[in-house]
Amino acid sequence: MSSAEPTLDQVTRADRLSAPAVADVLALTRTAGDTDGADPLDEHSLLQLRDPDAPAVHLTARADDGTLTGYAHLDTSDPAATGVELVVHPAYRRRGTGRALARGVLATATGPLRAWAHGDHPSAAALAVDLGFARARVLWQLRRSLTAPVAEPRLPDGVTLRAFQPGADDEDWLALNARAFAEHPEQGRWTADDLRVRLAEPWFDPAGFLLAVEESTGRLLGFHWTKVHERPGSARIGEVYVLGVDPTTHRGGLGRALTNAGLAHLRDRRGLDRVMLYVDESNTPAVALYERLGFLRWSAHVNYQLG
Repeated sequence: MSSAEPTLDQVTRADRLSAPAVADVLALTRTAGDTDGADPLDEHSLLQLRDPDAPAVHLTARADDGTLTGYAHLDTSDPAATGVELVVHPAYRRRGTGRALARGVLATATGPLRAWAHGDHPSAAALAVDLGFARARVLWQLRRSLTAPVAEPRLPDGVTLRAFQPGADDEDWLALNARAFAEHPEQGRWTADDLRVRLAEPWFDPAGFLLAVEESTGRLLGFHWTKVHERPGSARIGEVYVLGVDPTTHRGGLGRALTNAGLAHLRDRRGLDRVMLYVDESNTPAVALYERLGFLRWSAHVNYQLG
């Protein structure tokens, strides 16, 4: 056995992490993401990681010299199931670190578990099967070049676009988001706090948060919230962060128009040459729309469930 291989006793639990420990986890996630081509923690987990009062449990594994070799994040905010994400340092894989962390998760959590494997790696699939998890959901990351033509947005009659106004639009947008994603397990549950922390993020740009508004009433009909990912040493890439249309309205082509408007913003105002988005594999109408707009499948993210 390597002296760097952690045992279950070396996996430490904490309800909050110190600032140096958070920095170690962030460095670990960057290294793993650069190696694997997919970030191991999603945005929600990263926000919880930086919030000392977030409803989360942190499991860390360290080598004898103190090097952080692995991390597991348990999101306890949903009473129906605990969300789990796990990452192992590329230099310490195949030494039992992932299995030790997974056993720590099973020993810590109560009730059903929902674990994300970003990138659909065979090792994650094998570990999930060994521990009795079932493959339950697949999220596709699609990408598109912005050097290819982007169609001119054609808004329905009586509809105009404007930028989101923080403070003034918060409540109306949250209500629209809840209607648009009523069946979505994460997006439809956003609260005022969920919106607030994202509006405070360094990447937030109100000019890139486009609202479709009914001219006669001012009612919000749809939105396209864009995001720009910037990481030292990596090329900038835009994202169709959240796009939704009020299901109670019948405005032909509004979703397509909003998509094209956001793509044009990322290309023309932010100077980007590529864009990505995430969409559920089971959402076949959305997948078909994005593929017609030039998006191609890039990677898969798999959700495993237990209990």
